[in-house]
Amino acid sequence: MPLPPDFQFSQNNLQDYWDCPRRFQLKHLLHQPWPAVQSEPVLEQEERMLLGDRFHQLLHQHQVGIDPKLLSRAANEPELATWWQNYLADAPQDLPASRYSEHSLSAPFEGFRLVATYDLLAIEPGSRAVIVDWKTSRRQPTQQQMLEHLQSRVYPFLLVTAGAYLNGGQAIPAEQVEMIYWFTEFPKTPMILRYDAKHYAEDRQFLGTLVHEIVSQADGEFPLTLNEKHCRFCNYRSLCQRGVKAANADPETEFSETSSETPEDIDFEQIAEIEF
Repeated sequence: MPLPPDFQFSQNNLQDYWDCPRRFQLKHLLHQPWPAVQSEPVLEQEERMLLGDRFHQLLHQHQVGIDPKLLSRAANEPELATWWQNYLADAPQDLPASRYSEHSLSAPFEGFRLVATYDLLAIEPGSRAVIVDWKTSRRQPTQQQMLEHLQSRVYPFLLVTAGAYLNGGQAIPAEQVEMIYWFTEFPKTPMILRYDAKHYAEDRQFLGTLVHEIVSQADGEFPLTLNEKHCRFCNYRSLCQRGVKAANADPETEFSETSSETPEDIDFEQIAEIEF
């Protein structure tokens, strides 16, 4: 089936395609119900995801000005309380004063729309633009792993493309953009990724090629990934005859998180949009 004309691309569905084209098709085009759980133990994984959502809500409330003493009362579970105290003690410092928490951007891209919702944008117009992303994963990935993650390409690319209204009406130069991954389990060692014009040009080419590749095969069956490591935690592995039982969540190998950011979650009436 061809892509609907109103289909929106995000780092979430592009990452699914990059990991496995068939997963992208099953999840985002066919809306196939999940025949297998993602990982075992199921309850523990679900609880951790819900705890991560609550943590993001606390940080959003703090960033929009709610007294941290009031918010501390809501951090009433041991792990959540630890994350919250780590944040209060070691959140990224020296950020620009203009803050935009849980902020969405959108731009037309290759005939579709590219969207993202940022945990935090901190902007000093004409000088600096910082993307902060809160991570509750159990272990800290290497910088190379995060550089290869599509979030590290989509987020700064879209900010440069669509963020002019946050910068006094002027496009944000790529060299002024940086991305900070802050990890609840490793609060003293955030990961900082710098951006520049070379990265921006490469990301435009890469993401454009990815979108065209998806569009070109939308009428057929998308191929399975050749890297079967991606199948271990995939909900669709039984449909592909690549296992039935979920793999155990392994803190030594698991670092990425299932993002709640999907196009269906985004209210486009609240998104700033640019036009080429």
